[in-house]
Amino acid sequence: MRKPKINISLKIFLGYFLLVGLTAWFVLTIVVDEIKPGVRQTTENGLVDTANVLAELAANDVKNGNIQTGNFAQAIRNYQSRNTAASIWGIDKKSTDYRIYITNTRGIVIFDSDNISLGQDYSRWNDVYLTLRGKYGARSSPAIVAGDNDDTIMYIAAPIKDRKQIIGSLTVAKPNRALLPFIERAQLKITRWGILLVVLSLAIGALFTWRFTRAIHRLRDYAIAVSQGKNATNPTSSNDELAELASAMQTMRNELDGKQHVQDAIHQITHELKSPITAIQAASELITPEMPAADRQHFLNNIQTQSQRLQQMIQNILGLAALEHQQQLMHRVPLNIKSLVETQLQSLKDKTTKRNIHFILNADENCIIEGDTFLLGQAINNLLENALDFSPNNSTVTLKLDHVQHNVKLSIQDQGAGIPEFAIDKIFDKFYSLPRPDFSLNAGQKSTGLGLNFVQEVVLLHGGTLSVTNSEGGGVEAVITL
Repeated sequence: MRKPKINISLKIFLGYFLLVGLTAWFVLTIVVDEIKPGVRQTTENGLVDTANVLAELAANDVKNGNIQTGNFAQAIRNYQSRNTAASIWGIDKKSTDYRIYITNTRGIVIFDSDNISLGQDYSRWNDVYLTLRGKYGARSSPAIVAGDNDDTIMYIAAPIKDRKQIIGSLTVAKPNRALLPFIERAQLKITRWGILLVVLSLAIGALFTWRFTRAIHRLRDYAIAVSQGKNATNPTSSNDELAELASAMQTMRNELDGKQHVQDAIHQITHELKSPITAIQAASELITPEMPAADRQHFLNNIQTQSQRLQQMIQNILGLAALEHQQQLMHRVPLNIKSLVETQLQSLKDKTTKRNIHFILNADENCIIEGDTFLLGQAINNLLENALDFSPNNSTVTLKLDHVQHNVKLSIQDQGAGIPEFAIDKIFDKFYSLPRPDFSLNAGQKSTGLGLNFVQEVVLLHGGTLSVTNSEGGGVEAVITL
């Protein structure tokens, strides 16, 4: 049976949920568990002070033996009859909670505010036993209230002294149930806020997971699109690591595309070389001694033409390879760019006439620079050939040559369909070429993809710049600045 897959989004969210959940559970458990003992400790601290104050107030009556009828007893009865209605942080208090009893030095109860243990021996209870021996006396014992013995009572004692001699003990008792409203309210508030924080944390975690995995999914979709040969935009991310990964994937794609371009170029070059070789071979096989002189001369001329074409093609490939390793111009002479452009336009006259395409040149007469006449001529010719190939019949190619500050600027703009979006960043890549449109003389064919790369190398050797962009009004504009 195939094991079901869990996607990375769910894995990240479950991991985050487990981490936040365990942390929240641990913190809430600790805090909630500490509330009850914390409140009791605070209450015990207050009871210690209360017991000591009352012990001082009862000392004279115990010493004089009138603890049952003296001022202390009367004060306690007045306290019990008081209206203690109060609202403590939103919790109503309607009754007195203290029970007070006093024992003599033998631990016998001689005063009890509730009159339930008068005369009983409390000498074994920790609060009395320890206090009469000069130690801190306290205990917590269960209370039976309406048959429920789960409640407890806190007993805190203080010594009654005649000067430095202990003559009895006074215990203040307070039921812990009186603290429950405060404890429960605190626990409820903490639990509510804890749940709210957990929910908020999970929402933030879900958002973080979505944003993080969305970038990963974009990278995945990009890789799938590339593997299927589709035109995909390189994904971006605000995350540094993911941005680096996206950049690495884009570089990888460019390298793979470059290798594909090389393979395509090899096939293209092979095809281009095959055509003249086939023509030469066919012409040489047809020539015979008995052939009329005119026919024989025709085939000889064809062999010569195809041989020159083959030689020119090989020279172009070798010339570009040599140009890439050239650090500076070898033949620099003063040259008139306008004359150079006009010469190249003249060489393309037959092609423009066949397709009724007009070249319009607006040129400054004094555009003189120092450069290599042959290389610049070839570069301009390449750009004009491209403009011609991608211009529809009966259209116009506009050339503008002028001075821009201290530079000479030549722009060539056609009226074609423009460069496709996916090819804009690749047009200068070696061996990369777009198929010629249907109206071109070479419809459907690709060039060797060396033209623009050659032009770029020539312009760089002349210290200039080259840009090829889509024009706002349509078509493509190539600009050489020297």
